[in-house]
Amino acid sequence: MAAATRRVSNYATRSIATDLDVRPKSSDDSKKEIWIPMLDGVSSGKRMPEKSLLVLGGTPETQKGFLESLSTDPATSRRPPDRGRRPPIANQFALGYTYLDVLDSDQEDTLARLSLYLLTQPTPSFTPLLKPYLTPKTLPNMLIVILLDWEHPWLWLRQLRDWIRVLRSLVSSLDDESKDVMEENINAWRDRHRGLGGSSDNTGSGSADTAVLPLGQGEWDEPLGIPLCVVCQNADKIEGLERERGWKEEEFDFVLQYLRTVLLKHGSSLIYTMNSAPGPLQTLIHSSLGIKSMLRQKQLKHNVIDRDHILIPPNWDSWGKIRILREGFDVEGVSQAWSEDIQAPLPPPTPTEVVSNGHAKTDTEPETETGELVSAEPEPSPEMEEVTAVSVYEGTIRDPEQDSALSALNSKNANGLEVPSTEAQTFLASQVEILDRLRQEDDREKKGADKKKGGASTYVAQDEASGVVEEHIGPVQFNMGGIQVNADEMVKRLQDREANRSSDTDPATPTSPTAGQAPQSENDRLASFFAGLIKKGDASAVNSPRS
Repeated sequence: MAAATRRVSNYATRSIATDLDVRPKSSDDSKKEIWIPMLDGVSSGKRMPEKSLLVLGGTPETQKGFLESLSTDPATSRRPPDRGRRPPIANQFALGYTYLDVLDSDQEDTLARLSLYLLTQPTPSFTPLLKPYLTPKTLPNMLIVILLDWEHPWLWLRQLRDWIRVLRSLVSSLDDESKDVMEENINAWRDRHRGLGGSSDNTGSGSADTAVLPLGQGEWDEPLGIPLCVVCQNADKIEGLERERGWKEEEFDFVLQYLRTVLLKHGSSLIYTMNSAPGPLQTLIHSSLGIKSMLRQKQLKHNVIDRDHILIPPNWDSWGKIRILREGFDVEGVSQAWSEDIQAPLPPPTPTEVVSNGHAKTDTEPETETGELVSAEPEPSPEMEEVTAVSVYEGTIRDPEQDSALSALNSKNANGLEVPSTEAQTFLASQVEILDRLRQEDDREKKGADKKKGGASTYVAQDEASGVVEEHIGPVQFNMGGIQVNADEMVKRLQDREANRSSDTDPATPTSPTAGQAPQSENDRLASFFAGLIKKGDASAVNSPRS
């Protein structure tokens, strides 16, 4: 009985539960099931797409100018209204950040939110700051922009090389999942616009039976994993280079051919802009990020004719088009040299011992018996230096500041020919001979002048000495035998007495000392003169009557 009762109760319970499950639903439940999918669809449609832009190079001021140009509508050349919510730009230190809302043509609907990460210097210590923003989610919606300035076009290849090296090291440090996403992204970007059907969607997949053109020479040889765009700012300074620096069409064509050859290896686009007329910069950036307007479709058209409005869209260029610009340009050599330049530089060898002269000694370098280091490789000479893509570019597009410094050091004559210089030791030896000859001539002239002056030089020296004394302390007087004698009067009397003696002597018989008698010196004559004065003073004192 108990078992039968238990079976009846279980059946009844299952029947009740089955009846509850199959009963018709109420109208409220039906409304909820209808509106929930509709609201989810509307919310997902209104969800703002997130795009990322990595801006490298330039200065904080030129980066702000790039943002102004990016916000300017190419059709109206006007910026959208700020509406009191213009985001700040923080790019003064290390990694900067700001954002932009991409509006539709009617300036009402927001198409996407554009996050910009700004970095001015290719310093390896700053690259870890970028790594957290390169994730499998953000990489498919990211674009790299490298800024160059027409104020210093001679630095472009060196700046590009440094940034490419930084990006290659950054990409190689990502995890495997991010690398897989980058490979898929680059494959889709590389095949974009290359199909015979002309697929223009962002994925670049096209139809299944659309043929894809094969890659040409030098195309996508060095992909970075992220799409690249190079922006050459301040194209209005091209006229200044032509007027002030003497640039001609050959220089401008050389710069353009060099950039196109180098950027073709990375699948990059190229554009010249100026602040007053940004041109199709906004259209190029938006199309590269897959941002499309619902109201107006904007098309990119290449331009290689106007030198200040150059536009090279992605996947458009080729070696053949580059050669057409000007004949004689070595496309193959530049492309091969660039592949070697962008390789990371080898670290310097670690020294194991430092000798007394400060040179690092390694285990492979031999050493002489005296302990001197003998280098295993010869020192590089200017002729042995390796020719790189950067050196070839800078050899043609020269820095005017370096040229002015070199011209100041190199002395040139009126004909513009360089003056050969002699060795330092040879020059000093010739100067020693000239100085010895001049010294001998001065000695001969001095001896001749002394013979002509004779004894008169002694009186002249005494007169000059007395004049110097009088200038400082005034006339000199002294007491001699009770008589106040003035030095000037004494000298004058001495000169008068000598003159009287010379006049009394017969000019036909010149005075000369007698044989066997030494000539009287000047000091003896002065002593006898003063002795005579003393005797005269004593005699006058004896003969004078006393009062």
